Amino acid sequence: MTHSRFDGLCIIDADTHLTEPHDLWKSRAPKGYEDRVPQVREKDGVLNWTIDETRVLARALASGVVAASGEKVPGTAFFGWSIDDVHPAAYDVDARLAVMDQQHVWAQIVYPNSVGFGGQRFVASGDDTLRRLSVEIYNDAMAELQEQSGNRLFPMGIVPWWDMELVVPEVERIKQLGLRGLNTSSAPHDHGFPDLGDPHWDPLWEVATDLGLPINFHIGASDSSMAWFGSVPWPSLNDNAKLGLGSAMMYLNNAGVIGNMIYSGVLERFPALQIVSVESGVGWIPFLLKALDYQVGEMTPGSMDHLSMAPSEYFKRQIHACFWFERAGIDEAIESIGADHLMFETDFPHPTCLYPNMLDYADAALQHVDDDATAGIMGLNAARLYNIPLPT
Repeated sequence: MTHSRFDGLCIIDADTHLTEPHDLWKSRAPKGYEDRVPQVREKDGVLNWTIDETRVLARALASGVVAASGEKVPGTAFFGWSIDDVHPAAYDVDARLAVMDQQHVWAQIVYPNSVGFGGQRFVASGDDTLRRLSVEIYNDAMAELQEQSGNRLFPMGIVPWWDMELVVPEVERIKQLGLRGLNTSSAPHDHGFPDLGDPHWDPLWEVATDLGLPINFHIGASDSSMAWFGSVPWPSLNDNAKLGLGSAMMYLNNAGVIGNMIYSGVLERFPALQIVSVESGVGWIPFLLKALDYQVGEMTPGSMDHLSMAPSEYFKRQIHACFWFERAGIDEAIESIGADHLMFETDFPHPTCLYPNMLDYADAALQHVDDDATAGIMGLNAARLYNIPLPT
């Protein structure tokens, strides 16, 4: 279906995923590390992504629900798929561009699968050198993918958050590679590191601000949020119900991440730092901001003096969010935080993705939104935030 109100817009899809080719790391590994970098191995008939030969990162799933035939398959059937069962657009640049053209999408922001949505699974290796090489190879590969796509696919660079001595040099290298943003874990304290409110992380916020690289917090970007996905559904639910409820609750996890970033004072200390809440939707934002503002007044006098503004003001200044399946509630989100802080996504090719009629949802959601705000939400906001040059 064509949508005339989107004619002439360079639509930027603010959240998609890559099903990593099985040779992504091995084909780029330095001598002596060919068998140690992340790769797929079979054990007891199950394909797993492994690191350091025996340490398991994750099941080597297709990480998508669009079959090779082009059909979107509902439910949990994709749990049994391999990369050969999923549509080539999940892992192949040319096939992805063809789908984007078909769907009238000009560019996409891209996030990983096998290493965790925030790169949290890299810590499975106890070898510091191997972890460093693995994240560097990933970022190099993503720069290659971006170039191969003709600057239409924009992967976010993974930050080696488990070693602060590596963070600033790698972020500087990410910038030099031409990547447009940073992807990191939302809960490093799951692994014994300080939480993100601690001054330990100030060098990351400082270099990200200086280089104009937004920090992206994707849902499921930590062990605890992925555990929430698995622990919230009651045991009596069937697998399909567990998948649906677990997915829905993962979206809300980012409300906690955003609340912590505001209350901790990180955004007070770094007023130019830009944060993105990825794949979380936006309908919950107006209520969260009302609650955060109200709760400040309920605290012990003086305990929140490190904040010079109301919590909602930090969001309006520094935080951005993406929506996809919501057909209502966008007007309220715009009223709460402003249209220039919203972006449209599809989550292609994940279970909740908008496929095959990606723009139908956007058309319904934005029917009461004026043309200028619509142009921003559908692409211009992402282009500005991620410094993406638009075709003339």
